[in-house]
Amino acid sequence: MSGFKEPGFADRQKAALEARKNILDKFRAQPGPDDPVVKQRQAEREAHAAARETARQAREAEKAARKAHEAEAAAAAAAQLALEKEEATAAKATFESERKAARDARYAARKKRKK
Repeated sequence: MSGFKEPGFADRQKAALEARKNILDKFRAQPGPDDPVVKQRQAEREAHAAARETARQAREAEKAARKAHEAEAAAAAAAQLALEKEEATAAKATFESERKAARDARYAARKKRKK
């Protein structure tokens, strides 16, 4: 049984050359940009991107519609609140005028009794 042999300069140089050759072969084996498989993958990527964009636009449209609906509901609530406030003010004015009329009638009756 022989022991471990330390690789020499020539061995290291040969190993580096083999590694570079393997990397170059691997690179050359890759399909080019005009290869049908590459074109198909690119088309699939573009289709997925278009689908994502369509979905994003649909979400944004739905969000805008929801915001418009919420704004419309808020405006309706504000209008209802203003109407209720106006009715309360009118009711208070009516109550005050009735109270004043009753007071004036009591005053007039008292004046009439004194004479």
